[in-house]
Amino acid sequence: MKCKINMIDITGIRLKNPTILAAGIMGTTGASLIRVANKGAGAVVTKSVGPEPKEGHKNPSMIDLGYGFLNAMGLPNPSYPDFKSELAIAKNQTDTPVIASIFGSTEEEFVDVAMGLADSKPDAFELNVSCPHALGYGASVGTNPDAVESITKTVRDAVDVPVWVKLTPNVTDIVTIGEAAQRGGADAVVAINTVKGMAIDINSGYPILGNRFGGLSGRAVKPVALKCVYDLYTALDISIIGVGGVYTWEDAIEMMMAGASAVQIGSAVYEGLEVFSSISTGIEKFISEKEYSDITDIIGIAHERI
Repeated sequence: MKCKINMIDITGIRLKNPTILAAGIMGTTGASLIRVANKGAGAVVTKSVGPEPKEGHKNPSMIDLGYGFLNAMGLPNPSYPDFKSELAIAKNQTDTPVIASIFGSTEEEFVDVAMGLADSKPDAFELNVSCPHALGYGASVGTNPDAVESITKTVRDAVDVPVWVKLTPNVTDIVTIGEAAQRGGADAVVAINTVKGMAIDINSGYPILGNRFGGLSGRAVKPVALKCVYDLYTALDISIIGVGGVYTWEDAIEMMMAGASAVQIGSAVYEGLEVFSSISTGIEKFISEKEYSDITDIIGIAHERI
């Protein structure tokens, strides 16, 4: 039995395969987004863009721990007026869906950014309410269910494309936040963003990151991401996009069996852009060998194995 991944529908967006470039990785210019798309990504997400220019945190802002990356970039970005042209370049030069990641500290700021980028016609907006190291943004609002619901609803009412909400794992119960996003009208949730962490130089006693603490990504966070996706799948009626420690097709299959309809790939990009085609090819081969009729057959299958 031969099964081929043709097109996958995520919130009404057609993807050629279930791999998506995660926000903040190679998404700073139109050219880099196009490059990733040409390497086989099913969709690409931009760097998070906000209401005003931000330089981000001072260096060191990222370190390789061997088992994952610790970063405290601080949401550096040129702001939405200057990013519009980069988004338009990506949209005009590839047929791969382009999702705009946006952030703000209030409902009004989120809407301002979304409306400011709307002319560039992103295929969806991903609301960053989960960055753990940007004061006043990200998880500063994303840990409050009322704020998440209100921001989601306000953006959802203002735009005519799907709205995804990227959730933070740095909460007592991620399901509560996911349910708030769903009540606000989110078309999908993305789980998860990075896990709070830090590293200290034992010779000097100083924290290594310029911001002192940051967010942990990479292989180390995959079990955390899997559990979050699994829990969200039991409670939500909307799509879940899994992210966190996806390096191989086996990682992607795990994430989908936990309940994800697609996976985002971030830290693994540092090992080469071939990761997108490698994962999609591996998924296709797995489905064929296991004689599933379609890729959707594996979504949430772990919930049946109890």
